[in-house]
Amino acid sequence: MSFGTYARKVRDTSLPYGLRVSALRSCVQLYRPIGFHATLGFLKEIAGPFQRDEAALLKALDAIEASRAQWHADMREYAHRRRQAKQRGQRIPPAQDRNPNGSPPIWYGAARSAALSALRYWTRKRLPALRVTADEAGNTVDVLVAAALSSGGDLTSEQRQLLVLAAAELRGRMQPDLWSDDPVAYYRARDLLKAAYLVETASNDGQTRSSADG
Repeated sequence: MSFGTYARKVRDTSLPYGLRVSALRSCVQLYRPIGFHATLGFLKEIAGPFQRDEAALLKALDAIEASRAQWHADMREYAHRRRQAKQRGQRIPPAQDRNPNGSPPIWYGAARSAALSALRYWTRKRLPALRVTADEAGNTVDVLVAAALSSGGDLTSEQRQLLVLAAAELRGRMQPDLWSDDPVAYYRARDLLKAAYLVETASNDGQTRSSADG
């Protein structure tokens, strides 16, 4: 079913409350810019305990609908810009021009706070399993996650440079040979790169294209 169909189920007070909560989770399956579990956690942060509270459930739905609507508007604007650029003969988009198509690159309307919420989730649930003692790039990302959380997303120029270097190293690892030879290492590098992207999003509030995202 579509996002809109699930959203209508969330608002349908004739349905059992548990089914409406399940419909919200289905909405999150279809729009999860910071990951499924992190998105649910962020909705709980901004809306309250939607699993048992009617007002919180509707507030959570309003939040995810508003963000998704901004994403769709960004995709329309991007398509318009690309059409104009192609008419001018510019076939390849500039490197700094973030393409919003595919998976949404940020939480629209609350990029920084959503990224920080996701980093809190990663610190609890994901990063411990990614730590390897002899991995400078991974350790750098781990340190920068902690720095971003402690500062509310603000990074020094030195920390930003470290993030760029760590992300470049991690991207360099993600080659087809690594995936075939050591899929565990491949997915570890991929996940660390996702964490790096969240750090950068938190540090720039999603306003510029992330160098950590490639």
